[in-house]
Amino acid sequence: MISVAQAQTLCLALVRPLPPETVALAQAAGRVLAADIRAGRAQPPFAASAMDGYALRTEDCTPGNTLRVVGEAAAGHAWAGQIRAGEAVRIFTGAPVPEGATQVVIQEDVQRLGDRITLSDTLDPGTNIRPQGADFASDFILAAPRRLGPPELALLAAMNAGHVPVTRRPVVAIIATGDELVMPGEAPRPDQIIASNLFALKAMIDAAGGHTRLLPIARDTEASLMTVYEMAMDADLVVTIGGASVGDHDLVAQVAARFGLTQSFYKIAMRPGKPLIAGAFADGTPYLGLPGNPVSAIVCGHLFLLPMLRAMLGLQEVLPPLLHARLTADVAGNGPRAHYMRARLSDGPDGRLVTAFDRQDSSLLTVLSEANALLLRPPHDGAQSAGALVEVLPLAP
Repeated sequence: MISVAQAQTLCLALVRPLPPETVALAQAAGRVLAADIRAGRAQPPFAASAMDGYALRTEDCTPGNTLRVVGEAAAGHAWAGQIRAGEAVRIFTGAPVPEGATQVVIQEDVQRLGDRITLSDTLDPGTNIRPQGADFASDFILAAPRRLGPPELALLAAMNAGHVPVTRRPVVAIIATGDELVMPGEAPRPDQIIASNLFALKAMIDAAGGHTRLLPIARDTEASLMTVYEMAMDADLVVTIGGASVGDHDLVAQVAARFGLTQSFYKIAMRPGKPLIAGAFADGTPYLGLPGNPVSAIVCGHLFLLPMLRAMLGLQEVLPPLLHARLTADVAGNGPRAHYMRARLSDGPDGRLVTAFDRQDSSLLTVLSEANALLLRPPHDGAQSAGALVEVLPLAP
């Protein structure tokens, strides 16, 4: 058996960033920017008023001074003249500051009568002007790769980028295996169970930026496995669930070998999730064989599948982040395999706190549904007392 870190390295060696495609900005939410974008214009593209008020020369901005209003400027409607001594222009937030003006006096500091204004005795010392390029200059570059969330989309829109290059979404074919499985909504026999982890993995893949293809359940025969493998061969990543434990592994490996699968490893020193397989088919398509137990499959999804997807999207920080928290209760010593315990992470008065659930069986979905983190127990880690600082892996909501 190899370590989790070794397995992650081998899994990531199987994948490469996918080619880019160009999409409309309105369709780019959640996608990964594939190439740098240059602004081409500054933001704001002109000196703009930050307040409603009156634009004038700083030299005329003295308490009690009276000025003549010679025009009006609004957002999208610039005043084309030039302000001279003793003059002011009525201006609104976002409007271009007229030529000659170096200050905007807010309207609360002005009394107006006809075309004349008188400045109050107490004036805001600020200019109330947003300089040209205050947000970004015309040569500003939004660097790739990065996932495009709402702030990035607003920034790209301000940069006048109507279309953007993004990494193509990885297509992930998922194959559940086993005679005991039926799909939700079907009528299972007394000796059958529902294929539940398919839907957790699909949600994880879709949220990470991939596109999931749920293939028919492969039964425990070579013919069934062959048929479903053939349906998966045009995907960017093939994932099987189950059929990797002792006694079943030979069948899965034998059928996969007919498609030229070369294994990178089989079995890792962790729980849950020991019977994990990774490799690549003859055409280079990466393959990941997840354990069948629901919690094992989902935990391995976080540790191995999602990093592979992020790497295929061209992201650089692909491994799940580890945080530190303090135990709220004692935990017993750990054995020879890294243990990823379902746990609850919370904020305490002095920092993060983590509480491991008492029940850690890899078939318990109810426990996983209550967990928002995995408590990492390194191999051969001794007993830890409440208050000890430990590593945790947050689980996305």
